[in-house]
Amino acid sequence: MIAYFIIGCEIAFWVFVAAGLSVRYLLGMKRLGMTLLMATPIIDLLLLVATVMDLQRGATASMVHGIAAIYIGVSIAYGHQMIAWADRYFLFWFKGGESPRSRKAYGREHASKERSGWFRHLAAYIIGTAFLLGMTWWIGDANRTEAFINIVRVWGIVLVIDFVISFSYSLWPRKVPAKKVK
Repeated sequence: MIAYFIIGCEIAFWVFVAAGLSVRYLLGMKRLGMTLLMATPIIDLLLLVATVMDLQRGATASMVHGIAAIYIGVSIAYGHQMIAWADRYFLFWFKGGESPRSRKAYGREHASKERSGWFRHLAAYIIGTAFLLGMTWWIGDANRTEAFINIVRVWGIVLVIDFVISFSYSLWPRKVPAKKVK
């Protein structure tokens, strides 16, 4: 049941983003559009409450419950960036704004973007892990919440791999392809 709720929350997130941008640009109601966009964190809160309630009722923590915490961490760390991305494309498609497609970055600029992306991933990890550990503490039964500790471990490994890849560009920067050199 909680898996469907997570999917519903993801759909609701994008529905609120699309509604907020539509109201903002197509109807010219900037305040209402911003209100709809600002409502997206409420979806995260509902997901957290539903997850905790499910666990409180005696459910054994599973990967699905952990995904809820990951979703919240990613949503908080990347939410503004995702909304800004959607905003640029919406403005381009419906209002003739500048093309949102950015040019490829090389050298130091690319390395900086990669490092910035890793720090955002670190923020998502810290937030998601805090929720996982908080739910573990709240439930108070290590056997029922063992899946959360496993999720923290696996996500930690992914974070380390992302670190190695992201920071490798600082030592070995991405070079401009030979055909693009002017």
